[in-house]
Amino acid sequence: MQRFPFIVIEGLDGTGKTTVRKGLFRLWEGLYEVTPLCVLTSNFLAADAAADIVKGKYQPSADNRDRYLQALVADKAATLARLVRPALPNRPVISDRWLVSELAFFAVKHDMKPGETYERLAAGITQPVDLTLVLDLDPRDSLQRAHGRQGDAVRADWDVLDVQARVRQVYTEIVSEPAAYPLLGEVAHIDASASPGGVLDQVWQALIAHDLVPSLDPATEAVAGDR
Repeated sequence: MQRFPFIVIEGLDGTGKTTVRKGLFRLWEGLYEVTPLCVLTSNFLAADAAADIVKGKYQPSADNRDRYLQALVADKAATLARLVRPALPNRPVISDRWLVSELAFFAVKHDMKPGETYERLAAGITQPVDLTLVLDLDPRDSLQRAHGRQGDAVRADWDVLDVQARVRQVYTEIVSEPAAYPLLGEVAHIDASASPGGVLDQVWQALIAHDLVPSLDPATEAVAGDR
């Protein structure tokens, strides 16, 4: 590999994104002695956009929709320039959500078609992801997991069955035609109903299939997903 991969983990709340990220950290550190960099879908690196990100996400309205989109573009562009690109020569970058979740948000909250939102975001984001992992789970199961977590982990206007079912529908539509969204890079569907180890094995095999990890001997590759 000329550089390490930029990997995105997408999925409904409660599908196991954090568990996968932690598992990938352990695998990269244990197998290659490299610690990945983790970023979020919003990292608040564009100071002028921070207020619009918070308001657009938590108080969405027709009045702030376009400002929120512009703020997301500014923040993601800053994240790529200041965090992602400098890191990739030395270590993998793993993002907890990135583009698919934004497309779903605007579809649900603003009734925008994913293609329209994508075009608006892509106008200011030039670097594609290497692999987008979409963790898929029935929203009834994902909500049960999400509501079982400690702390302020759920939102009354978002983490409800009808909303999450619509979000999953948007995810499914996007996964079915990834060529329409080239900034997603390769897209892998992951069955998140499997055990944590089984989910991590699917993820690692997807990385291997897309030639995004350095070669290991066959015995090591066979057990990597169980670590």
